[in-house]
Amino acid sequence: MADLRQYSATLERSVWQVTNSSRLQCELSHQIPNYGQAIFSSEAGKVVNLGFELDMRRLPNDYSLANIESVAPSWKPGTAAKKIGNMQWRKQFDGDVDQDTAWMMLTELEKGYFPTLYYADWHNRYDRVSVALSATNFRDNYYQFLGCMDQLLKYSFDDIAYTVLQFENNSSELDKPSKKKLQRIEEYLKHDKDIEGISVKAYSSSWGGRYTNLKVSQKRASKVKQHFVNLGLIKDKISTEGFGEKRHIASNRTELGR
Repeated sequence: MADLRQYSATLERSVWQVTNSSRLQCELSHQIPNYGQAIFSSEAGKVVNLGFELDMRRLPNDYSLANIESVAPSWKPGTAAKKIGNMQWRKQFDGDVDQDTAWMMLTELEKGYFPTLYYADWHNRYDRVSVALSATNFRDNYYQFLGCMDQLLKYSFDDIAYTVLQFENNSSELDKPSKKKLQRIEEYLKHDKDIEGISVKAYSSSWGGRYTNLKVSQKRASKVKQHFVNLGLIKDKISTEGFGEKRHIASNRTELGR
């Protein structure tokens, strides 16, 4: 039988923290003494999502697999452990699990159980390792984490990174659906301070004179830029370009196309 090395926070050292709480991302972390950190996370997006990562001091040196079980605390003797799932490790990468397994780990913690990973040591073939997430001091931070998730934006950077806006005919005035799209972008930009630049490219139909259409497109680009400037973004971060009737994506022969 292999020797078992155990890593888990004691009652006094069990610390859970909501380490990131914004409308873009929520993180719930737990320190595992002498081993690393367990992190549950969720990001802004159309669909509720949850991830789990085990940030370890020692990274695996090869592909490996760990079993995850829900283990009863010491004050519930005789309660059998139950299988939750698996964690796959890749060489020199932290471990992670799928969304369903992450939710199961959270709900087991909420009930007072200890999700525990068991695996063969990567450097000593005689040893097995167990890594437990302690349920001590968990619930209050977990409920705070759920509250953060509930406030996440319903769209991510990928959802707003390439947005098509429509204007009223021969005008720099956005139509109603596009105004809502622009409001969504503005709301995202309030929370993401890592945006380095915004590019606004504007067009027009070929209806009318070419010079006039060029000016209309330039005015449209400037109008959108002003929206972002009014929001507090630095002008130099926003580039604009008007193409007029060039590079159109639909036929100019029909009203709908134009």
